[in-house]
Amino acid sequence: MITSDDYSYLSALLRTKSGLALGPGKEYLLESRLPPVAKAYGFSSVNEMVATLRSGPHQELIKAVCDAMTTGETFFFRDTIPFDLLRTTILPDLADRCRRAGRALRIWSSAASTGQEAYSVAMLLADMGVQMSGVRVDLVATDFASRALNRARRALFTQIEVQRGLPERFLRQFFISTPDGYRLADDIRRRVAFRELNLLESFRSLGQFDVILCRNVLIYFDTMTKKDVLDRLAASLTPGGYLFLGATETAFGLTDRVVRIPDIPTSLHVRREDFEIAEERLRLGTPAVSVA
Repeated sequence: MITSDDYSYLSALLRTKSGLALGPGKEYLLESRLPPVAKAYGFSSVNEMVATLRSGPHQELIKAVCDAMTTGETFFFRDTIPFDLLRTTILPDLADRCRRAGRALRIWSSAASTGQEAYSVAMLLADMGVQMSGVRVDLVATDFASRALNRARRALFTQIEVQRGLPERFLRQFFISTPDGYRLADDIRRRVAFRELNLLESFRSLGQFDVILCRNVLIYFDTMTKKDVLDRLAASLTPGGYLFLGATETAFGLTDRVVRIPDIPTSLHVRREDFEIAEERLRLGTPAVSVA
């Protein structure tokens, strides 16, 4: 059992290092997820591991604890609507703008986990074919959890994972059945550049993006962390760029740098100064039709 003192210590550690705000009454999460970490590092119990953490800086162990507590819930084409908007309206418009400007179209999956979101975008781009011709696309995917990123880079998924949200035609078109699972085609896998990144730290080196997906991440952060991350995400949007948050997430009351587009059944935000033109583009765009 984790003592109340150890729980307070671990809660503060997780908030500082990963942004995860546990709050009271979540001891069961630590008790279920941390024993394998303690065992892997040769400790007889979680309490012994915490005592070692308290004794001095142990960056590798801290990272392993944070990785274990990361919620890796993800699946292909999650929530559908963001991908419908990307395919029918946002990506064609951005591709046209990037062609005229002679630059790459840049997309960032900022909490990539095991890769399903980023690979969904990559498959979408491949499926759009001629609509994306003549445009180089930089598709960057980042996550704080090393273990999840290693799985994402392998691009090998179980039968259950390919049955969650993945259109059957995409399974036939982009995956190869192997004895170990379903391997994503190399052409799709190579479209995504995976990098380890902590959203609590500076991501200025990544540059700016036309589309940022930061979905179902802010719900785990406290208010001040949400505000900080949102302000920096806003600074990472190109003029006319789009920020997708999770369906239950919003920037309202946290920052005035981005504004949600109304009357769209997903949490889509743009820079405040781009709001009017973005709203008009989406209103005039092609009605969404499911990728399935």
